Amino acid sequence: MKIHGAELFEIRLRLKERFETSFGAVSEREIVLLRLEAEAGVSWSELVAENEPYFSGETIVTARHILRDFIAPLLRAHEIAGGADAGRLLGRIRGNQMAKAAVEMSLWNLEAMETGVPLQRVLGGTHDRVRSGVSVGIQSTPSATLDTIERYLARGYQRIKVKIKPGHDVELVRSIRDRFPKVPLMVDANAAYSLADEACLQALDAYDLMMIEQPLHCDDLLDHSRLARALKTPICLDESIKGSRDCKVALCLGSCRVINIKPGRVGGFGESIAIHDACRAASIPVWCGGMLESGVGRAYNVHLATLPGFTLPGDISESARYWDEDIVEPPFELGPGGFIGVPAGAGLGITVREELIRRHLVAQERLF
Repeated sequence: MKIHGAELFEIRLRLKERFETSFGAVSEREIVLLRLEAEAGVSWSELVAENEPYFSGETIVTARHILRDFIAPLLRAHEIAGGADAGRLLGRIRGNQMAKAAVEMSLWNLEAMETGVPLQRVLGGTHDRVRSGVSVGIQSTPSATLDTIERYLARGYQRIKVKIKPGHDVELVRSIRDRFPKVPLMVDANAAYSLADEACLQALDAYDLMMIEQPLHCDDLLDHSRLARALKTPICLDESIKGSRDCKVALCLGSCRVINIKPGRVGGFGESIAIHDACRAASIPVWCGGMLESGVGRAYNVHLATLPGFTLPGDISESARYWDEDIVEPPFELGPGGFIGVPAGAGLGITVREELIRRHLVAQERLF
């Protein structure tokens, strides 16, 4: 496979609702899309980096630098056998997982396009639909949180995730359980706590949570293993798992009983599949997280979540949960029972609405 051209499109999309976590709030997303040209056609992918270095040290600015000055010359100079071969090509670049993921996943998509099959087929997916959950950001009041949850449950989502932070945790969860005693419920701390908060986190054991996601430092595995022994509620790791090596260490230490796989966070599909396989061998369930992606990034997540180890509902919500108008056709919709269908057709199975990209365009850059 030879890449004949690469171009970046930075767009700005306004979220339907403000989304707040323990490290800040956003009302709009600046999204960088990568367009690769090859014999099989054009492949679009999405860079999930953000403007601020809060979720990750990688930002849109740093990722564009890596794509322009290091990855683009590699793509221009080398033939690539397919998605699995991308790791060999990009492996010499340390870190910068989000920049590498945008390219690596697009190369998997081009491989699927060349062979005329849906992307999930080349990844090893086994399902034609995926279980859908929804993430509820920090709201202005507890009653607003409850009303938001009720609205999402009425839509049919299979699981509710609620963002927490110190001072916005146990009483909130208690109020949710009082109103929704049976709903599958988890909380996400985005690394807002420390071992000094053990008693507070232990108090959450009383509320039958599916898991507590990333309670401690974003780079930590050791303290999570200590906390895991003190809690009845399973710990799920997100930010701490930056690749398959972190996964192996976490499983060895007993740092978690669930892992959230975000392909953009770990460098793409190759690492995602390696984490999936290691967790499946250890009987550790995984699910697919989200980064407030447009429909382009969501399509990649949907195809990945068809692998057999993704047994828990992921943060793969319908397009209308985020955007008044998504940039892909068809938009992702929540089906009966709280599932989202896998797009049919070769590759991603979606059409990128280039007129909408032009409408929301902030910057455009030809790499080669």
